[in-house]
Parts: sequence; structure tokens; C-alpha cells
Amino acid sequence: MIRISITKNGNYIKKITFKGHADYADYGKDIVCAAVSATMLCTVNAILSLNEKAISFVHEKDLNVVNVLSFDDVTVKLIDNMIRCFESLEKQYPKNIEIK
Repeated sequence: MIRISITKNGNYIKKITFKGHADYADYGKDIVCAAVSATMLCTVNAILSLNEKAISFVHEKDLNVVNVLSFDDVTVKLIDNMIRCFESLEKQYPKNIEIK
């Protein structure tokens, strides 16, 4: 299961931690893992292309961490949109993704 932990600072998301694997299908064929990865990476890349100081991103084998460093309007909207996408995935695949 992919576990996504969200840390907030008031109304703002400060940190998002991704751990684990979806285990929906075999490696390379897992649509849940692919959806989470694509959503995360597209959001991270979009934010960094607009402001490379807005977030920091750590990528390791079974761990990804997004630290939000800037709470400007665009960064906040992109992060919020990413979370809404994950919430939709969680509803569709509750055995494979969990948001805390």
C-alpha cells in the first residue's frame, strides 16, 4: 500500500511523504503506482519550473518527500490539486493507497 502523510501548518500543507508500493499489479504494470508517481512528478516539476525555491524534493527507493518552502498562490493551488487527485485515487483504490 502507498501511504501518503500530509503535514500542515495551519491551513497550508507543509510536507507530503510518500511511502510504500501500491501492490495493485506486478511491477511495471501497476496502474495505481503509475498514477501516484505521474501525479506527484508532474506537480513537482510544474512547481520547480515556476519557482525552484518553492519546494524541496527527496526521492529514494521507497520514499518520496515534498517539503513546501513557499506558500505563494500558484504553489498552494498546485499542491492542493495534487492532494485532490490522490483523494480520488484513494476512493477508487482503497486497498492500495491511504492518505493520513
